[in-house]
Amino acid sequence: MAINCKGDLIDLTTPKVMGILNLTPDSFFDGGSYKDDSAILKRVETMLNDGATFVDMGAYSSRPGAEHVSEEEELKRMIPVVELILKHFPGTLISIDTFRSKVAQESIVHGAAIINDISAGNLDPEMFATVTKYQVPYIMMHMKGTPQSMQKEAVYNDLIKDLRYYFSEKITQTTQFKINDVIIDPGFGFAKTTEQNYTLLNHLDLFQTFGLPILIGLSRKSMIYKILGSSPQEALNGTSALHTIALLKGANIIRAHDVKEAVECVKLVEALKANAL
Repeated sequence: MAINCKGDLIDLTTPKVMGILNLTPDSFFDGGSYKDDSAILKRVETMLNDGATFVDMGAYSSRPGAEHVSEEEELKRMIPVVELILKHFPGTLISIDTFRSKVAQESIVHGAAIINDISAGNLDPEMFATVTKYQVPYIMMHMKGTPQSMQKEAVYNDLIKDLRYYFSEKITQTTQFKINDVIIDPGFGFAKTTEQNYTLLNHLDLFQTFGLPILIGLSRKSMIYKILGSSPQEALNGTSALHTIALLKGANIIRAHDVKEAVECVKLVEALKANAL
């Protein structure tokens, strides 16, 4: 199982870690932390040194109830940082967290390698065509509604069946558009209650039947700190626990704030698998 990033095949048989770089002032954990070039470069250097295969950049906060950001503002935040990172760390595989095709296109033109779309094309009908044009790997996540409305839409007939049907339809569409490298993300925390998130994690292995890489985003989310009665800042240990479970259930990419600890989870789970009887 591999994806083509700018001509290089990235083998996902051994899971990889995607480090998070938030360029927004209001992200739930590290919003506003990277305001200047020095802070951004230090963050990227640390993630790469800690073992990140990808760096995922977002300039539009998708936390529940986040404020709307204009396309112009998103581009203003995103493109200079893509250029900055690739100037100082030319081999970086940058993933762009956006649901807008124009932001995706401009980012790819400036050197980004992957598009990470929380809406799987639902919020911009031009997204699939854009990904087809540039033939970059495409992460499509499950979400209902928008970041502003999604928590009101956590209603399902059967959570797992509904998500499997959603991805079946989306995979059919991406096949019709001839998008070659598709990654699925079940969308922990997006239009899902805490209880639904744990149901989803329990059944994550059922999504392996699609034969596509699975990305999971659990890092420091409310499903962890609400159970523990803590906060995002105190949720690293809980994050590592759930990362381990997700890896055992077939996750191929771990999207994480804490790269070093996520890489350690991968190494330990791989050792466990290698020594199974």
